[in-house]
Amino acid sequence: MDPLWTGAIVSLIALVFLFSGMPITFALGISSLLAMLFFMDPYQISMLAETVYEGINDFGLLSIPLFIFMGMIAALTKAGADLYECFHRWLYKLPGGLGVGNIGACAIFAALTGSSPACAAAIGTMGIPEMRSRGYSDGLATGIITAGGTLGILIPPSVTMIVYGLATETSIGKLFIAGIIPGILVAALFSAWIPVCNILDTRKKITAGISVPKADVYTFSEKLAITVKIFPFIVIVAMVLGSLYTGWATPSEAAGVGAFLVLLAAVGLYKMYRPKDILNILMRTTRESTMIMMIIATSFLFGAVLTNLYIAQTLAQNIVAMEVNRWIIMFLINILLLAAGCFLPPVAVILILSPILHPIITGLGFDPIWFGVVMTLNLEAGLITPPVGLNLYIVKGIAPDIPLSTVLRGSIPFILLLFVGILILCFFPGLATWLPAKMIM
Repeated sequence: MDPLWTGAIVSLIALVFLFSGMPITFALGISSLLAMLFFMDPYQISMLAETVYEGINDFGLLSIPLFIFMGMIAALTKAGADLYECFHRWLYKLPGGLGVGNIGACAIFAALTGSSPACAAAIGTMGIPEMRSRGYSDGLATGIITAGGTLGILIPPSVTMIVYGLATETSIGKLFIAGIIPGILVAALFSAWIPVCNILDTRKKITAGISVPKADVYTFSEKLAITVKIFPFIVIVAMVLGSLYTGWATPSEAAGVGAFLVLLAAVGLYKMYRPKDILNILMRTTRESTMIMMIIATSFLFGAVLTNLYIAQTLAQNIVAMEVNRWIIMFLINILLLAAGCFLPPVAVILILSPILHPIITGLGFDPIWFGVVMTLNLEAGLITPPVGLNLYIVKGIAPDIPLSTVLRGSIPFILLLFVGILILCFFPGLATWLPAKMIM
């Protein structure tokens, strides 16, 4: 059978299992097993356990539970609340300053957790009620949090970047550094839109005779006090990224040191020294890490099946041989990534599609590090795009009295801003590749 037809059948089987509600690990594992039974030599089934083991037998994966541990410490202490409060106090005079402060808090929290859902949940729990009480429309308040949460998978350290690096054999350190400028760019685009939207909402209320709450006023000493409290966490993030940029540490080493320092900061600042608290963090870290590792293992098996059946190679050869402008192909790839990101978590999308897309983009002459950032931006958009935009439902859970349709409408401008970010990166790829090229290796 033609490899492309085989690939279509295998992919259809996987999609049926995924859309049935079956856990991603089992959906990919069963699909791979059926493909091996029907399309491969029987003796290759005996290699199943070995293939799965090889998928997770990578030292680079050690950084995932360490970064998750670091994020859990930040999420389960008052670090998120203090980050939020710090940005709020410094930006209160700016139109829409509270909303911009939420984006800033999400950006720093993202650097600590590397997780979009954790970021949206932690900052949204505090930010949404505060913004609503300060006169922000429900759509704008929820849109800010859904969008701000997406920064968790772009701003380093990022779990999705680690997974992409392992799946494509690309330097994880360079991927981390590549995400810095695009992450700042996206946060800046969000922050530029919020004051405009806030001013328009305020004018509508004034015209309608609705009173607008007065902004809080903070002294310099109050601003300084909260800044001093979060400063250790900012220093830790800077040290982790600096060690990667200078080549002093591998991602795993940086993750280990970062996790240890965040733990010390949490013990010193938030008195988190009770065994019960630490055990809770360890249990949450274990659960999240195990879930990701199982997805990685079965996704590696799925990718190995696609490779052994010569599906990915045939598709890549056919696409590269097409007499079509490479940017048209890149446009279609972006559509595919956005569609996949609407239904599947970013880690699963990367692991499923990277074996197929990586030879295509390299064959077309695109930089794999640049593409890793573009891929992440598409998956960010997928996180806030229906029907299964994860962050939409997280925010809906935080604010159950706000209709899901309102949450969605508030997210639409930010989805468009993410597309603007992708376009900017396409026109100026150096925004993603300049810093990695300067790294000391």
